[in-house]
Amino acid sequence: MSPGDSYNTYTVLSGGVGGAKLALGLDETLTRGQLSVIANTGDDFEHLGLKICPDIDTLIYTLAGIADPETGWGLNNESWQFMESLEKLGGETWFRLGDRDLATHLRRKELLETGRTLTEVTAELCRAMGVEASILPMSDDPVSTRIHTKEGALPFQEYFVRLQTEPVATGFDYAGSETARATADVLATLKHDSLAAIFIAPSNPWLSIDPILSLGDIKSTIIDTRVPVVAVSPIVAGKALKGPTAKLMEETGLDPSVTSIAGHYSELVDGLIIDEQDASLQDEIEDMGLRVGITRTVMNSHQDKVSLAEFAIEFAALLGGKKA
Repeated sequence: MSPGDSYNTYTVLSGGVGGAKLALGLDETLTRGQLSVIANTGDDFEHLGLKICPDIDTLIYTLAGIADPETGWGLNNESWQFMESLEKLGGETWFRLGDRDLATHLRRKELLETGRTLTEVTAELCRAMGVEASILPMSDDPVSTRIHTKEGALPFQEYFVRLQTEPVATGFDYAGSETARATADVLATLKHDSLAAIFIAPSNPWLSIDPILSLGDIKSTIIDTRVPVVAVSPIVAGKALKGPTAKLMEETGLDPSVTSIAGHYSELVDGLIIDEQDASLQDEIEDMGLRVGITRTVMNSHQDKVSLAEFAIEFAALLGGKKA
C-alpha cells in the first residue's frame, strides 16, 4: 500500500492561516478518518463575553471551504453590521467579529455553558460545518501566549491585533502551560498504532507551534514516537510569507532563515521541508542531523496545497522510523 492508504493516519500540529493551508492539502489528499489536526489554543481569549478561538475557527472554516479566500481567516462573503453598530455605541471594535462569524462564537458559548469541553464543542462545530478531519484543541485547559517586550508582557491578541505586532519582542511565555494537560484525544492520536507521520505545519514556531509544545505531555510524546516527524519551514528565502515570523526572529537575535528553523526544531524533528529557493542551504541543515526535502512550499493555489501535502507524505515515508 502507498503512504496515503486508509490504514495510515497522519497528525499535523497547526496554528491558523499558514497551518490551515497545509491541513487543507492533507485533507484533500487523504481519506476520511486519516487526518487529525492538533490546534493551537494559545491565541484563545475572552472578548465581548465570548470565547474566541482564532486558530480553531480558521482551521474549521478552511477545511469546510468557507474561509475568506483573501485573508485566509474569517468567513467568505462576510458582513460587518454588528461591528458598525457596536462602534456607534462606543464599544470595543479593535478585534473584528463578522456577522456570520459571530454565530460561531455564540454557539460555542452556548455549548460550553452546558458543561461540554472545548474538544467536544469543536467536534460539534466541525460536524455542523461538514468538516470530516478531526480538529483537536491542544488542551481543554487554558494556555495563554504572551509576548515579552521592553514595555512588558502583552497578551497575544493585544500584540497581534490591537498593536499590529509593532512592539519589539524580547521573548515569549505560555501562561498556564505548567498545569495544563493535553487531552486524551490528542495523546491518543499521537500514539495510535496506525500513525504514519507527524507534521509540523508552516505556522509561526513561537506563536503557534511552541504553545502546543509547551505542554510537556505533547512534547515528550512526540520526542518518544517511532514515526517520522517532519516540519515545513515557515521561512522562504529569509522571509515569512504570512505574519511576523521573520520580524520576531530578528528581534530575538535569530537569523530569519531555514537554518534557524532547523535549529529550533532539531530536538523534535527528523526532517525539514524547505522551499526550492533555499536549496543551497540543504547541506548546512543536514549537518545538523536532519533530512531535507526540497519542493515548492509557497501555497498560493489550491493545487499548491495539495502538491505540498503529497510531497510531505512521500517524504515522511522515505524517512521511515524515527532517528536513534
